Amino acid sequence: MSRIAARFADLGRQNRAALVTFVTAADPDPETSFEILRGLPEAGADIIELGMPFTDPMADGPAIQAASRRALAAGGSMKTTLDLVRRFRAVDDVTPIVLMGYYNPIYHRTVPRFLAEATEAGVDGLIVVDLPPEEDDELCVPAREAGLDFIRLATPTTDEKRLPAVLANTAGFLYYVAIAGITGTRSAAAEDVGRAVARLKASTTLPVAVGFGVRTPEQAAAIARVADGVVVGSAIVETVAKAAPAEAAARTHAFVSALADGVRGARTEVAA
Repeated sequence: MSRIAARFADLGRQNRAALVTFVTAADPDPETSFEILRGLPEAGADIIELGMPFTDPMADGPAIQAASRRALAAGGSMKTTLDLVRRFRAVDDVTPIVLMGYYNPIYHRTVPRFLAEATEAGVDGLIVVDLPPEEDDELCVPAREAGLDFIRLATPTTDEKRLPAVLANTAGFLYYVAIAGITGTRSAAAEDVGRAVARLKASTTLPVAVGFGVRTPEQAAAIARVADGVVVGSAIVETVAKAAPAEAAARTHAFVSALADGVRGARTEVAA
C-alpha cells in the first residue's frame, strides 16, 4: 500500500478528512524551505504537496507565481526540490509527499531520469497540471509503472462524458478544483462542493480532496465535512511571503496548526 493510500485509510478509520498543505520548494530559500517542510506534519499536515518552481505557472494565481519567482531567485531547481524531499525522508518516512507543477521541468530533465530520482528521493505522487489524459503515455503511465501515484484534477466543468478519461489512470486521490480559474482567487460554497464531491464519488472509489480558494480554518472545516481531503495552498504561501525568513517556519506552522484544528474538529462538531 502506498503512503497516500495508507494515510487515507488511517484517516477513514478516524472519520476525518486529510489536511493537504502546499508549499513551494526553496521558497523563500532552500534552508528555510526545509525548516517549513520538516515541521508541517507536527503542525497537522497529513499530506504535503511540494511545488516544483517554474517560470510560467499558468494555473496558479499571484501568490504561488510569486513563490516560484522567489524560489528560482534563491537557487531553486528540480535538483533542489528532490534534495528537499531526501532531507525530509531522513526525518519522516511516513508523511506522503506529492510533487505538484508543470511538465516542462520534468521534460527538460527527461522522464526516465526524473522518475528514477523522484522514487529514490521518496516522492509518493505527482500532480502535473498541464498534461491532459490524452498525453498519459508521456508521463502518467511511466509514473504509475515506477510506483508513483498520478493524481488528476477534476473541475466544475468536468462533465460525465469527460470524467471517465480523467479517472482512467488516476491514483492516490482525485483533486477537485472547486472553482473555475486560477488558484487563490475566491472560494466555493460548501453546499456546491458537497454536491460535486457526491457526484464524483459515484464514479470512483478514490478519496476526493478539494482545493482552490480554501483560506481559513472555518472554510477548511466546512470542506472537511463533505470531502475526504482539504487542500490549502495560496493562503499558506502568502504566510511564508509575509514573514521574515527567520520567522517564516514558525508562522507557517502556526497557521497550518489552526487549519488542522478546523479540519480535525469538523465532523466531531456535526456528530455532537
